[in-house]
Amino acid sequence: MRVARPWTAAGIVAGGVTLALLVPSSAAPASASAQPTRPTQKPLPLERLFDNRAVSDDARPGDADFDGAGASLSAQDLRAVGWTPGRDIALDAARLTWPRSAGARPDNVVADGQTVRLRGRGEALTFLVASSSPDGPGAGASGAGTVRYRDGSSRPYTLSAPDWRAGPAATKAVGLPHLNTAAGQRQETARLYAVTVPVERGRDIASVVLPRDPGPAADLHVFAASLRQPADGWTGSWAASTAGYTKVGPWTDQTLRLVVHTSAGGTRARIRLENTFAASPVEIGRATVALQASGAAAQGAPVPLTFGGRPGTSVPAGAQVFGDPVDFPVPADANLLVSIHLPGPVAAVPVHSQATQRSYLSAAGSGDRTGEPGAESYTGTLTTWPFLTGVDVRGGPGSVVALGDSITDGTKSTSDANRRWPDVLSRRLRGQSEIPAYGVLNAGISANRVVADRYPGEGVSTDTGGVSALHRLERDVLAQTGARTVVVFQGINDLRRGSSAEELIAGLRSLAARMHERGLRVVGATIAPCEGESLCTADADARRSAVNAFLRDSGGAFDAVLDFDAVVRDPGHPARILPAYDSGDHLHPGDAGLRAMAESIDLRKLVG
Repeated sequence: MRVARPWTAAGIVAGGVTLALLVPSSAAPASASAQPTRPTQKPLPLERLFDNRAVSDDARPGDADFDGAGASLSAQDLRAVGWTPGRDIALDAARLTWPRSAGARPDNVVADGQTVRLRGRGEALTFLVASSSPDGPGAGASGAGTVRYRDGSSRPYTLSAPDWRAGPAATKAVGLPHLNTAAGQRQETARLYAVTVPVERGRDIASVVLPRDPGPAADLHVFAASLRQPADGWTGSWAASTAGYTKVGPWTDQTLRLVVHTSAGGTRARIRLENTFAASPVEIGRATVALQASGAAAQGAPVPLTFGGRPGTSVPAGAQVFGDPVDFPVPADANLLVSIHLPGPVAAVPVHSQATQRSYLSAAGSGDRTGEPGAESYTGTLTTWPFLTGVDVRGGPGSVVALGDSITDGTKSTSDANRRWPDVLSRRLRGQSEIPAYGVLNAGISANRVVADRYPGEGVSTDTGGVSALHRLERDVLAQTGARTVVVFQGINDLRRGSSAEELIAGLRSLAARMHERGLRVVGATIAPCEGESLCTADADARRSAVNAFLRDSGGAFDAVLDFDAVVRDPGHPARILPAYDSGDHLHPGDAGLRAMAESIDLRKLVG
């Protein structure tokens, strides 16, 4: 969909060369939407292709026209969430720059076959996008583009942009509370999305051709594009997936001391903080890392961490930040203390809700306690992991990601003991030399499903079952540091809540296909029995059997299968967990069952 607009020629001097550009004439209305397709296919930086203005100041809400009907994003809303003009926003391990022109000049391009100069090597290509329609909330827009390599070859890709007003909250990069229009501001949610597509790793990219105009019903807008760089030389040692956005305190001038357990060790370390699902930025005053002695006490003085060379940072809503690498030898199979000072006030936080691990919190107003080795200041306890989603170590062969629900998360295992099945798998990998000693990253979320969201993806909520595996795959698996292999052990919550076997199988197929597209090895695990739990009906068990039959013979959808069902079921009553392995609720294996699952894994199935 295109709106005609008058154009005149202008010249810009760059590097001593005058470049001919098309710019809107003074007679053009400020609220016009998109412009005609540019006549040249010469690769240009994305910002040189901007032809639409999506952001307006609240004092002049009619100055921009994102959708062809006079509506736009609020510059004040964007500043309030930390998305200021020219700011780097890290999303799914890609660094994107929010347009410097946002709120003043064109800040996005309506995709219609333009050629973007984007050079280098990467493991994926991330776009910051949204679609719009002049007829109101729409169904989104999609189109085929091309990645061109320096050797003259090319590869197609498909870019799909959800609608800025009607797209899903579960996959948004950021949500804003208002729409600006010529008639004033309206209370209505607007959203932007980070969408990642694969490229051929290790090959030099010369340019990227955007999709053609998808038609009169919608426009596909591109605000930023970036090659996601592989984390060469780094291995993910610990991870946790954000499960929801919950009320706290408010926490004011307090310090978190979070206890996490490593898998792989290394000579240096870095942490990852994420403000997923948030409606406002969070200020980090200082942060440190140390080995745990006991409780909140450290072995020696904690080591200061920095962010871009500074002791603190601000994490925009929806974004993430990696700490600078620090010389801190990290042992394998050890507990770390990651301390984070929050100047505050902080009223709600993104959390991993079922940590099965005690962490610690200083008293309100106690200030920065990150550098203290002792435990005296940490008078409160936590059973969640707020903000912290990853610890990486220097060196190592990469990582295995365990994508799952509460059984992977460790629900009903012994607290503070690291007896989740991924923990046991990690220790097995450390104790052998037949295959690479991968790190193991736990991407389990209690109550999580494959095909349906528990947490809606937006707003403060008491539900911390997370968005679906399909919706969180990019963040929790594909963007994980050093991911090589993924074990998918999930689906019982879908079945317990009424999903058909066909729906779940389709979801598992989609997960596997997307991971294969990124070059990952994908291992499926059969679903364990749960008869005796209130929602595990005979019908649910029949559907479970059908899904397990698919997993055992997926026709190539999975590279290998782990038969966890056969490991933990009662041979005399296959619909139930063996009593010796049952935690007591008939759904979750206890420590013995989790250990049996991990010990049953043929480690050779984790490698190609």
